Amino acid sequence: MLNCYSGSSGHSTGLAGAPKTSWPELVGLTAGEAEKKVKEDFPKAEIQVVPPNHFVTMDYRTSRVRIHVDSSGKVERPPRTD
Repeated sequence: MLNCYSGSSGHSTGLAGAPKTSWPELVGLTAGEAEKKVKEDFPKAEIQVVPPNHFVTMDYRTSRVRIHVDSSGKVERPPRTD
């Protein structure tokens, strides 16, 4: 049987064509570079760039990907779907 459990990494690892849900490889890139890569992997993503010390809503949206950046505009933690 094929295992499609995403595990703790947040990556889909089972069925072909399953959308990616986390991008740890983008940490350290600029927000623009990260947004481009996320859109390549998940074209329907609603990207939200989050600057340091900004509040975000806690509502759940499977199409939203938040990109948290540091004060220099670099991705500080892996973007993921909400």
